[in-house]
Amino acid sequence: MNTGCGSFAIIGGDKRQLYCARSLSDDGYAVALGGFDSVAEMKNVEVVTPFESALMSEIIILPLPCINAKGKIPAPFCSQDIELTSELVSAMKGKKIFCGMKSRLDSACPVLSANAFDYYEREEFAVCNAVATAEGAIELAMRCFEGTINGARCLVCGYGRIGKALTNILKAMGADLTVSARKPSDLAWIELSGAKPVQTDSLYKLGSFDIIFNTIPAEILSCVLLAKIALHAVVIDLASGDGGVDKYAAERLGITTHHALSLPGKAAPKTAGEIVKKTIYHILEEDDR
Repeated sequence: MNTGCGSFAIIGGDKRQLYCARSLSDDGYAVALGGFDSVAEMKNVEVVTPFESALMSEIIILPLPCINAKGKIPAPFCSQDIELTSELVSAMKGKKIFCGMKSRLDSACPVLSANAFDYYEREEFAVCNAVATAEGAIELAMRCFEGTINGARCLVCGYGRIGKALTNILKAMGADLTVSARKPSDLAWIELSGAKPVQTDSLYKLGSFDIIFNTIPAEILSCVLLAKIALHAVVIDLASGDGGVDKYAAERLGITTHHALSLPGKAAPKTAGEIVKKTIYHILEEDDR
């Protein structure tokens, strides 16, 4: 694809950024990696030390999240995270910056906001990431559950993007699948998919499950509900923030729970990196119109 530029700098990040760099290079672009001191070399990708030299590139890509809780750019392949020094900000100012969770960059360094784009907020990014999240969650379930997905009593709480992806994959694997939702339209789509629909508020009426996937960012799996449906289940919580499981109750009840966040970067970094690249291409196309 012709993006109208010739060079990218990827500053900080994890394996997703490494695969994003490789994919950009495969498309014929010059790519420089900054903040990857422990990466010896990559074919057709320049690993730059010190990382500031990479900022000669036309477009800068920051990781997801672009700024961590310490106010720095996360750089797990470097000896330390990257500080937003005045020199670094000056070198980035005026360039197109692509990042995840732009609001954090807005707070940490408002001067860079004008030319910054958030790939994390894009619908195509969210949809593609949902598939990677669902596959990672099922892989985790297969490691933790001492049985097969085929025939297992599975529950998916929530029918958003991740819930839809989980429903499609689990049905294809032969799971005995129940999916909860609140909207009548979602319940209709769940039934059409071949899964058993249930109102989220009616989960307490159900029996026990083997595997439970929660995607709802609210504590719906309370002590009472866990005791009713999850005593012998593997519970995988995919919800953001504090999740949707009463962890203390689960521990007291002896229920195995996993709060599995950022699964695309852990379970499928190659695909996750390519999703970042494709989303950036889409934004560049729109910005050039």
